[in-house]
Amino acid sequence: MAQADTIRIATYNTELQRDGPGLFLRDLARGGDDQIDAVLAVIAHAGADLLALQSIDYDLTGEALRLFAEAAGYPHQFALRPNTGLPTGLDMDGDGRLGGPRDAQGYGRFSGQGGMAILSRFPIIEDQVQDLSDLLWTALPGALLPEVEGAPFPSPDAQAAQRLSTTGHWIVPVDTPDGPFHLMTFHASPPVFDGPEDRNGKRNHDEIRLWQHVLDETVGTAPPGPFVLAGDANLDPEDGSGLKSAIRNLLADPRLADLSPRGHAGTDTVDWTDPVPGDLRVSYVLPSTHWRVVDSGVLWPSPDDPLAKTVETASRHRLVWADLALDPAGSGE
Repeated sequence: MAQADTIRIATYNTELQRDGPGLFLRDLARGGDDQIDAVLAVIAHAGADLLALQSIDYDLTGEALRLFAEAAGYPHQFALRPNTGLPTGLDMDGDGRLGGPRDAQGYGRFSGQGGMAILSRFPIIEDQVQDLSDLLWTALPGALLPEVEGAPFPSPDAQAAQRLSTTGHWIVPVDTPDGPFHLMTFHASPPVFDGPEDRNGKRNHDEIRLWQHVLDETVGTAPPGPFVLAGDANLDPEDGSGLKSAIRNLLADPRLADLSPRGHAGTDTVDWTDPVPGDLRVSYVLPSTHWRVVDSGVLWPSPDDPLAKTVETASRHRLVWADLALDPAGSGE
């Protein structure tokens, strides 16, 4: 049997979100933005065939993503409207005020701030995308819904309207020369910036747990063949805040392979302020067991590496990648 080609799949929280609508497109179009240039340099160095991006502003026309994909050298791009900044008209954070960034379905100063996107060298089968972003939190089996003194937080109406996904949960089929596979991608809420009700911690837990429900087919439809789960879970299995069982259970799921990719800082993928929260592992590339794993890593060069300054200028997050080979027969062996 012919050897399958190796595919490099990566995830990268670019932190390219801007403070107002249209600003990312403006900065792209006029050029000379140090951060955008650095992000593009990191992407070029990584050389991924398929790249899941987080914290990149969404615009309805798709012009910003088109320009970005063109600058990055990718013929195919994909994005859906995220939950970030999507108005609810309700007090979603319980502060007694309306219209703030935390009153949106997902934190955002405007609709689309800090969304997600996919860049690909292979065609994306858009008419078969499964978008779970509008799933209500209350609809998740066994949801850990926040309460205060036994009552839904912040209110029954708000909780009934709350979507589970802070940004989005997508299952995206990609057509490669060795056959199709599905990219499962998301960007979960940080499990902090809340109160004793632990709204964000519980939401983060359930956003991660949603993927196992998908694989169990208790929510949505599981990919019928090989897949890769790639995104920012905003949760470290050992350090930092959050309900660790969610990511630990996902990493231990026998349907997935935890590659534990490493860079200069070990398996950590983000350079946050020391000592708190500090460097953490929050971004993941988890292939299904259909794949043969060739290599993996975190693009976190040592301080004396010429690339180090570029990586630091681009984002506090580091690009995570995996080289995978798909058996044309689908066995993964």
